[in-house]
Amino acid sequence: MAVDYNNSELLLPEFLREYERRDVVYLGRSMAAKDIYHEACVRALEKDGWTITHDPLTIPVEKTNLLIDIGAEKFITAERGMERIAVEVKSFIKPSPVQDLRDAIGQYILYGDTMAETAAEADRTLYLAVRDETYRDVLTKPQTARFLRSRHVHLIVFNSEQKVITQWIN
Repeated sequence: MAVDYNNSELLLPEFLREYERRDVVYLGRSMAAKDIYHEACVRALEKDGWTITHDPLTIPVEKTNLLIDIGAEKFITAERGMERIAVEVKSFIKPSPVQDLRDAIGQYILYGDTMAETAAEADRTLYLAVRDETYRDVLTKPQTARFLRSRHVHLIVFNSEQKVITQWIN
């Protein structure tokens, strides 16, 4: 079924239309298309002791929902208690790494700002999850690394074959 994303019947605020274009409309509901490395990231989080609580994590905004790939929690220590995270998995497989970075950071900012304004999710830390190859080949380039640091982007770097987390970068 073809979807006209400019159709006002979808009731999407203008600022969300670009983010909803990757989604699939099924029986009138938006269902996020999972990244090709989604399951590998889920398994890596589970191996690291995280409990997946949401797949996807749904955050209501205006007349639609933002769907962040993964919500998870983990008991850290008696002093710190339960830590809750939201994880957006990105594959970086487009012909242009700059376009992939732009899209990933746009989502990261949108999701982070929305979570901060949502009482039920304000305590979650948002992470962008990428494969170790993507981190090494794209995100460690000097200008890109400075950009990510200046915007305080939290990263999870994972090995998609072994399904393990190789780095947490805060």
